[in-house]
Amino acid sequence: MHNIRIIDIPKISDPRGNLAVIEGNTIPFKIKRVYYLYDVPSDSYRGGHAHKEQLELLIPISGSFFVKLDNGMEKKTVFLNNPNKGLLIEKNVWRELENFSSGSTCLVLNSGLFSEEDYIREYAEFESSLKPIL
Repeated sequence: MHNIRIIDIPKISDPRGNLAVIEGNTIPFKIKRVYYLYDVPSDSYRGGHAHKEQLELLIPISGSFFVKLDNGMEKKTVFLNNPNKGLLIEKNVWRELENFSSGSTCLVLNSGLFSEEDYIREYAEFESSLKPIL
């Protein structure tokens, strides 16, 4: 799937623990919004939308979860469980996060400020948005 990829986040290790650093060109966009998901029950899911223009990087700060992705041509599920690996999701990709492990936290770095107009929240609308205009 060409519009998603795993980004390695530089890690500095020493006997006191690890430090992950995001700066400069670590990710391909300027961060304008940061939020995180936590205390998500294991039988719940988050996401269930696509963005028209905004990019996101999902980082499993603790624990693990699955991300189901759909770009209209192919579907893929990615398992995230490493805090120095982030999942870059570009625009026009439907995403659903599920199967959160106990105590998991998902950090999300976003390329834009919150804008309801940027969200596609209905799957049928997402499918329609991908069809070329005749």
